Formats: sequence, C-alpha cells, structure tokens
Amino acid sequence: MSTALLQTTYFGPIQWYQKLYRYDRCLIEQYDSYQKQTYRNRCVIATANGLQALTVPVEGTGEKCVVRDLRISDHNQWWRVHWNALISAYNESPFFDYYADDIRPFFEKKYEFLIDFNEAICQKVCELIDIQPNIERTTDYQRQTDNMDDYRAVINAKHPLVDSDFHPRRYWQVFEGKHGFQANLSILDLLFNLGPESIFYL
Repeated sequence: MSTALLQTTYFGPIQWYQKLYRYDRCLIEQYDSYQKQTYRNRCVIATANGLQALTVPVEGTGEKCVVRDLRISDHNQWWRVHWNALISAYNESPFFDYYADDIRPFFEKKYEFLIDFNEAICQKVCELIDIQPNIERTTDYQRQTDNMDDYRAVINAKHPLVDSDFHPRRYWQVFEGKHGFQANLSILDLLFNLGPESIFYL
C-alpha cells in the first residue's frame, strides 16, 4: 500500500490534491511545529493583479506550538476578505457559480481549530472533484518515514522541493491572457476553471 505523508492545507495546491488521488493512503501530520507562510493556513489564487495569497490568521503560534493546537483568529474579519477575493478573481470563471454554494459556507461558519477547518474543506473539495481518498491524521510526530513518501517539505509555499511525480500542465485560467499560465495554485483555481474535469487533471 502506497502512503503519502502531508501537511494540513487551507484549500491546498493542486499538487497536494494530486497526492490524495494517487496514493492508497494519506497521513496528515498534526504534530509538526507551526511555521509562517506555509500552505497550512494560506492558499494562492490568480487575480487580475497577479497572484494573491489568502492567509487564515491563527492564535497560539508561540515557540514549539504544534499544528493540532492552532486556533483560528477573527482578526480583521478575514473570512469576508477571502470570500470577496474569490468572487473578484473567479466570478468570470466557467464554474464559479456552479460551486459557489458549496464553498461559501466555509466563510460563514466559524471553526475553532485550523486542522478541523482544513479537514472539513478537504472533505468537501474531494466530494466536488469526485475522489475518495483514504485520509488519517498522525498520532504522533512522524520521524521515521521509510515506509511512506514524505511530502511535508516538498509541497512548500516558499521553497518547494523537486517532485518527480508532479508535472503541472496548462489549463484555461481567467487571467492567463494578462499574466500567463500560473501553475500549482489553490485547488479552487482548478475547480472553478475546469469543474467536473478537474479529476482528469490530477
């Protein structure tokens, strides 16, 4: 049985969802230490002005804070900012209206813990893409990874490592004519632009 070890993600990149689709089993690390500017609490979308990172503010990010303990902050009503950014970026995409009612609730209902929020998002996105991954959370920090493929450092927002299994292919994007094709954005970019065909891209 093939197993992938992954970080939790907030509307994670296409590469992350590819692993959910291709592996027999996926382990989500919940005992790693929190780091800023990662996909744990941010996603990247394509807008009229270029790429934009949407970050979920979190509390309890002191030294050695583990991801499972991170609480979501209400700072600056971020959920409204994120939803309005998605409307602005994808309102003209082929499938935004089709999926809007499925995605909007994540910007209306409040979750206490980031990892629970991300898990709920993942379940909904997998349902919309029509994949049924076998996902579990780690029960302690995974130091030995001999029997699995460790993507915790590979799928990285700032300094991604080489992934020989992921080769981004072009698909139609709203602002491609202005900025060119932008690879490996949030899964929302794929979903809003390709709709039911997203599974074939993975």
